Amino acid sequence: MSRVLGGTLERVCKAVLLLCLLHFLVAVILYFDVYAQHLAFFSRFSARGPTRALHPAASSSTNCSRPNATAPSSGLPEVPSVRPGPTAPVLPPCPDSPPGLVGRLLIEFTSPMPLERVQRENPGVLLGGRYTPPDCTPAQTVAVIIPFRHREHHLRYWLHYLHPILRRQRLRYGIYVINQHGEDTFNRAKLLNVGFLEALKEDAAYDCFIFSDVDLVPMDDRNLYRCGDQPRHFAIAMDKFGFRLPYAGYFGGVSGLSKAQFLRINGFPNEYWGWGGEDDDIFNRISLTGMKISRPDIRIGRYRMIKHDRDKHNEPNPQRFTKIQNTKLTMKRDGIGSVRYQVLEVSRQPLFTNITVDIGRPPSWPPRG
Repeated sequence: MSRVLGGTLERVCKAVLLLCLLHFLVAVILYFDVYAQHLAFFSRFSARGPTRALHPAASSSTNCSRPNATAPSSGLPEVPSVRPGPTAPVLPPCPDSPPGLVGRLLIEFTSPMPLERVQRENPGVLLGGRYTPPDCTPAQTVAVIIPFRHREHHLRYWLHYLHPILRRQRLRYGIYVINQHGEDTFNRAKLLNVGFLEALKEDAAYDCFIFSDVDLVPMDDRNLYRCGDQPRHFAIAMDKFGFRLPYAGYFGGVSGLSKAQFLRINGFPNEYWGWGGEDDDIFNRISLTGMKISRPDIRIGRYRMIKHDRDKHNEPNPQRFTKIQNTKLTMKRDGIGSVRYQVLEVSRQPLFTNITVDIGRPPSWPPRG
């Protein structure tokens, strides 16, 4: 009996011993497995430290152990890659016929027109009177040039009507008011030459120039302020002329020329002091260079003029008729290449850029009669 119990006890002890040995082996295996994982984890950080440069081979083997890792070819520190930022969306070209045009407009000059109101009406216009359509890319960059002196009342109405019109026409544009300093005789064409040069100084991308009197407002927004293959006369039907051209060669009020066309005629004449004559000289220059004037349909080329008293310093030039007859002789020496002036102030207002200039004084004219 005792022998049987002793044999049983011996087998139990052997079984317990085998279980203990098995437990020990499992513990050892788990220990080395965890140790290996910890070693691999810390080796990642050591590979980024100074030892990487000292031991490039070891560093390479460590990096290649990670998924999608690449081994550097030298021991130099790895330059972090730069992720490309979001690119601006490519806008489509602006349509030739903008879809938001209204057509015939009701133009009146009786309501009060403070500049603060005009500014609220045009929140998309940037400082200096610059605007770019947010939803398309215009084919041209347009500078609108206004010869100016003592017409603040007219300018407010002009800005009130023209900014919305130009925005609906999907134009990229800037407004430049060229203010003649002093009280000497007014010189419209010379101020337009100044505006051409000063606008290009601010933005060399201007390739279309619209020259507009401050007292003329278009009555139809389908009269697109763009430049074409030929010089453009926009104001072909003013109310003061009974909505028709006063004569066939009339080129006054509002006109447009591309940069190349303007330079081809040597700009505008600088010697027309006082009212009248410069627009006829410009017409002659265009004809002499072989270009032809394009005009809109008379139904959309109507303009309303803001009434005003004539400036006593803008009396008719008594020599204008003689000058007009000599355009062929004078256009090469008198123009954009010979204009002289001094910029006194450049002020970028919320709705326009004001450039005050000294353009000199007119020559003394012989007494009439």
